Amino acid sequence: MSVDLAGWSCPLPLRDHTRIVLGHGGGGKLTQELVEHLFLPAFRTDLPSPLGELGDSAVFELPGGAPRLAFSTDTYVVRPLFFPGGSIGDLAVNGTINDVAMSGAVPVALSAGFVLEEGLELGVLGRVAEEMGSAARLAGVPIATGDTKVVESGKADGLYVTTAGFGLIPDGVRVAPGRAAPGDVVIVSGDIGVHGIAVLSVREGLEFGTAIETDSAPLHGLVQAMLAAGNDPAETVHTLRDPTRGGVAATLTEIARAAKAGIEIAESALPVPDAVRGACSFLGLDPLDIANEGKLVAFVPAAAADAVLEAMQAHQHGRRATVIGRVVDEHAGIVVARTPYGATRVIDVPLGEALPRIC
Repeated sequence: MSVDLAGWSCPLPLRDHTRIVLGHGGGGKLTQELVEHLFLPAFRTDLPSPLGELGDSAVFELPGGAPRLAFSTDTYVVRPLFFPGGSIGDLAVNGTINDVAMSGAVPVALSAGFVLEEGLELGVLGRVAEEMGSAARLAGVPIATGDTKVVESGKADGLYVTTAGFGLIPDGVRVAPGRAAPGDVVIVSGDIGVHGIAVLSVREGLEFGTAIETDSAPLHGLVQAMLAAGNDPAETVHTLRDPTRGGVAATLTEIARAAKAGIEIAESALPVPDAVRGACSFLGLDPLDIANEGKLVAFVPAAAADAVLEAMQAHQHGRRATVIGRVVDEHAGIVVARTPYGATRVIDVPLGEALPRIC
C-alpha cells in the first residue's frame, strides 16, 4: 500500500527516517513526531473526540449527566519478561491503571490482549497471567475481557501484552495537562529512575553494588487521596502525569508545552537514589530521562501544596514525595533546571530512548 506523504502536516515530519527505528517507541522527540505528524492527521475526525489533547488517557463527556469517562490503552514489550521486583504482567496492569488515574479517574475495569510466540513455554505464560491477576486483585480493578493471538516462532520475543482500561471521573475533578498554571508547585511522588535501571540491570547483566527493583505500583489510591486533600478538587490538583517513557524530562516538557508556561526545577531537590545516580553516572545517562512505572508528577496550586504533599506522604506510594519546582510566567514551553552551583540548563526531551523496550 502506498502512502501519500503530501497529506502529512509537516514537510519533514519524521526527520530523515523512512523506516521505523527503536527511538520511535521511546517517548522522546521521535515518538512525538510520529504521533503529531503521522497518527493525528490519519485519525482526524469530525466526530467529538479528545484525541488531540494527548493526555495519559482520553476523557469523554457522557450524555445524561453521567460521570465523565477516562479511557486508555497501552502495549507492553518489555525485555526481559521478568526483572527485579516485577514482570511484564504486573507492569501491564499497573501501567494502564495509572494512565487512567492520571485523569483523576477511579479505574473500573481492564482488558488484556496477548500476542504469543509459537514455542513459548506454558509455564512462562502461566506465571505472567498469575502475576497480572494478582496485580489486578491487589489494585481492586478486575480484568474483564481479553484476546489471544499466536505468531510464528521468533516473531514476538516470547509474548507481548496489550491492555486497555477505563474509569469514572468524580464530579468536580478537572485534571488535564493544559491546566498547569504559573504559581503551581511541582511535586514528584518519590524516587525517580528506578524502573529503567532495574530492567537494564538484568538485561545487560550489570551489577551496581546494590539491588534495584522496579517501582511498578498502582497509583489510583494515591491520586484519590491527593484530590481529597482540599475542599475543591479542581483547585487542589491541576495536572497529573506518570513519567514512564522519556522519564521526568519528557513529562515536564510535554506539560510545559501543553500549558504554554515555563517550568523551573531544582536539581538538588530531585529524589534520585544513590544506586540510580551511580548507575546513570557509569552509563552516561541522566536520571531525568529514565522511565518510572510507579511514580507521578503533580502540578498543584501553591495554596493547596502543603495539604497535598502531606496527603501524599501519608500514603504508601507517596512517602518520599517532594517538591521539585514550580510553574513560572517566563520561557513559556521550556523547562529549566537550576544546578547546585547556581547555573541553569534547559531540560529537553531526548531524541529517542537510551533504554528501549523497558515497558
